[in-house]
Amino acid sequence: MEGAKGAEAGTSSGSSSVLNGDLKNKQAEEIAENLSKIRVLDNDHDDDDDDVDVDDEQHQEGFSKFVPGPLLPLKEQLDKDKDDESLRRWKEKLLGCVEGDLNGEKDPEVKFLSIGVISKDVGEITCPLPVKESQSGRPLFTLREGVPYRLKLTFTVLHNIVSGLTCINTAWKGGIQVDRIKSMLGTFAPQKDAYVEMLDEETTPSGILARGIYTAKLRFEDDDKRCHLELDYSFEIKKKS
Repeated sequence: MEGAKGAEAGTSSGSSSVLNGDLKNKQAEEIAENLSKIRVLDNDHDDDDDDVDVDDEQHQEGFSKFVPGPLLPLKEQLDKDKDDESLRRWKEKLLGCVEGDLNGEKDPEVKFLSIGVISKDVGEITCPLPVKESQSGRPLFTLREGVPYRLKLTFTVLHNIVSGLTCINTAWKGGIQVDRIKSMLGTFAPQKDAYVEMLDEETTPSGILARGIYTAKLRFEDDDKRCHLELDYSFEIKKKS
């Protein structure tokens, strides 16, 4: 299957949530850039202004040398710039709502609250996480063949910035892997409100061989290879009426 991902909700509140999420992602990325001690790029090249043209092979070499630096508590990073008034105000604007809740924890904590699928075929189906025991083993959702859909994720971030949060979605049918899609969600700062992320639109496969029950696994990890959630689930594709 082409990855399990669902269509945007057609309500103004849903659109507003996504726009707010995009803005917060930009803010989080700015924090990750400016708090340089959180992430260190080990670059052995000389910063020569004349050496601007770098071929693809050198780019790949540079990426391969990326090594996450030691992760420091976000509170410690904030306290280091107390004497810089402009930087302090900038940080307060981005993190003021949660600064009082920072407790010195180093590792970011991502809590997934729900997973949903959105499609014209079924509307919106939302499943709270963790999945209830009564739902275990049953298809999380059912879609018809040849239908566009998107997955909707709701989660919170606590304690520290989570950098490079990635979603890996793998699907099997009859014990054979039929799809594996890796999607970059982005970098997120801790905040009290939940993030809502819509994954890219996909279309269910068509044909008699595509119909039936699929098993799948969603895995979310960050740049430090921390696994924040690994969800086993199943879904069904039915004949289009």
